[in-house]
Amino acid sequence: MRRGAIAAMRWEYLDRKDQVLLIPETKNGTPRQVPLSTRALTTLDTLPRRIDGRVFAIHAASISRGFAETCKAAGIEGLTFHDLRHEATSRLFEKGLNPMEVAAITGHKTLQMLKRYTHLKAKDLVGRLG
Repeated sequence: MRRGAIAAMRWEYLDRKDQVLLIPETKNGTPRQVPLSTRALTTLDTLPRRIDGRVFAIHAASISRGFAETCKAAGIEGLTFHDLRHEATSRLFEKGLNPMEVAAITGHKTLQMLKRYTHLKAKDLVGRLG
């Protein structure tokens, strides 16, 4: 995110009926919708509504800084906030989603870029072959 950017999730971007969140500004410049799990919606329901419409009152840089401080306090070295995207992408594949479904969630535009985040192991694929 650009320096000084606000973590810009807004309540008006949340479509509860279809369970999706609009991301109007993305890194690659293409707005997109992200499906939300029931658990994500339940978590959002616990948050107070801000008068300015934002979901979080935090700057983007504070998220990364807070994550780094938490890792340090926990004795975790070499883990970045972006590593969570890598982990989440891998878990989506483990849940059985196909590459197009995962790309729709993560926002990857090409399978080549998506492949950077996956580490499929031959032994994990054996059971799917029958």
